[in-house]
Amino acid sequence: MGTIKTTNIETITGSGTLTLGQSGETISVPNGVTISGGLTNTPAFLARNSALQSISDDTITKVQFNSVVYDTESGAYDNVTNYRFTVPSGQGGKYAVYSMITIDSEVSSNLDSALIDMRKNNSSIVGGGGNEFIFLNNPIRLTPVSAFAAVELNAGDYLEVYCRIEATDATGGRVLSNSNFGAYKLIG
Repeated sequence: MGTIKTTNIETITGSGTLTLGQSGETISVPNGVTISGGLTNTPAFLARNSALQSISDDTITKVQFNSVVYDTESGAYDNVTNYRFTVPSGQGGKYAVYSMITIDSEVSSNLDSALIDMRKNNSSIVGGGGNEFIFLNNPIRLTPVSAFAAVELNAGDYLEVYCRIEATDATGGRVLSNSNFGAYKLIG
């Protein structure tokens, strides 16, 4: 056992695979060490909606996040037509996905329930039918609703966010601007 001190380790050919350790071994990286280069949480994106979006009462509606804050793959998030993130070729893996929207019934004490539903290929990835917040016994006017999930994605899979509002007077409501939707690939 000893210490090897060097500034660079490369394969003999300058390309190919460089292996550190073998199955069952642990590679220790001490605190304070900075890793640069290929270990990044990308692809990644964050989108927001820049305007109010009207939502009909008791109707599942896709949230239109039309403003891109960042998109590391330049176009993986479609903010014009489908309002969805599509996993680029060669970028399958585990992703952290999150969204927070503010639902407003537009009238005090009128919001009975609010639902956020993150979907992969149009199937819910959060609790089978989304996260629902219920206020039937004490209706309010507006509330932020959020969801987070870690999900396995393949190239071509897509992510979207839907919501539903139920108002006491059945008039629906709206999603407020600056609600957000994002995801990033997990390392490992």
